[in-house]
Amino acid sequence: MQRLSNRIEAIQESATLAMAAKAREFKNRGIDVINLSLGEPDFKTPKHICDAAKNAIDEGKYFSYPPVAGYQDLREALAAKYQKENNVPYKAENIVVSNGAKQSIANVMLALLNPGDEVIIFSPYWVSYDALVRLAEATPVEVKGTIENDFKVTAAQVEKAITLKTKAIIFSSPCNPTGSVFSKKELEAIAAVVLKHPGVLVIADEIYEHINFTGDQTSMASLPGMMDRTITVNGFAKGFAMTGWRVGYIAAPKWIADGSNKVQGQITSANCSISQRGALAAITGDLKPTQEMVEQYHKRRDLVYKLLKEIPGIKANYPQGAFYFFPDVSSYYGKSDGEKTIKNGDDFCLYMLEKGHVSLVPGGAFGEEKCVRLSYAASEKDLIEAMSRMKKALEILN
Repeated sequence: MQRLSNRIEAIQESATLAMAAKAREFKNRGIDVINLSLGEPDFKTPKHICDAAKNAIDEGKYFSYPPVAGYQDLREALAAKYQKENNVPYKAENIVVSNGAKQSIANVMLALLNPGDEVIIFSPYWVSYDALVRLAEATPVEVKGTIENDFKVTAAQVEKAITLKTKAIIFSSPCNPTGSVFSKKELEAIAAVVLKHPGVLVIADEIYEHINFTGDQTSMASLPGMMDRTITVNGFAKGFAMTGWRVGYIAAPKWIADGSNKVQGQITSANCSISQRGALAAITGDLKPTQEMVEQYHKRRDLVYKLLKEIPGIKANYPQGAFYFFPDVSSYYGKSDGEKTIKNGDDFCLYMLEKGHVSLVPGGAFGEEKCVRLSYAASEKDLIEAMSRMKKALEILN
């Protein structure tokens, strides 16, 4: 009997992509589905970024393989951004540009982890963290935040979870799926724990840094003693509406950057040359389009929060960044419409797709079975209609 490898059998299909595929199936059947499952901005890439890419094509200089770690000028610009905006003295040698932040994380996992190593994952977590740890044949260790604490893990929980096998800790702030943002004080407390354990590294996913409503975006690497212990993950998809351009990067100690570069050199080589020219324009250009997008997300956050509060039985925190809600819908588990009984988040999302024609993602994929993820990267009109459909579909259950 032929089988896939153990490492592939150990991971699940991406739940966000799976739900997006189901939503497309319904749309192909002529059903009007409002898709709130994908974490994808509904804005177009700003014009100055597109113009830079067009100019790069017209110049005719960017048709050769780029350096594996990315063009030197882009890496220097990213290092300068972290020096200026995040107070971290990275250099170009610390930067590796990849085909999206997902590949950046995969590179790091494959470069650092061995069988038997443990990686502490702050839960709820982005769906691919668990899978990428397993792909590197290491063991994910979930540490759960609660909705009462805005889904944030505490330093005391981290200290309790660290063992002699712990190789790294990974989290996002602002967080996908919860929208939670760790304050500087909270990160300092976690850093103090990490610094007591010389073998432990931190993978800090900051891809939503621009979509932060608190005014306080602290990079873990900026804290005393943490630059040499932190791999910062970032990218252009969210803050610059560049999902399809596939540009992510890490900023890390040189030995880790070199290891990631080695992995990438064997798997994909460099990121697309033209995408990198667009990324350079994004990181060195006017941030006004980004700021305008963030203003819209801020308005939508408040709108959806108000509408969710009007749906009986749904419990939601007040997210401080990104563009997601992660409401607790478990009060509907065990209820039925007379045909189907909702037992878990998978059932809830399938019911909502079939009866409400709204696409969500089950929370189990993010480490919390009681919740579902809802993206508000959609128009206000669609969000109002989606909340109305959800409320009506849930009223049928008893």
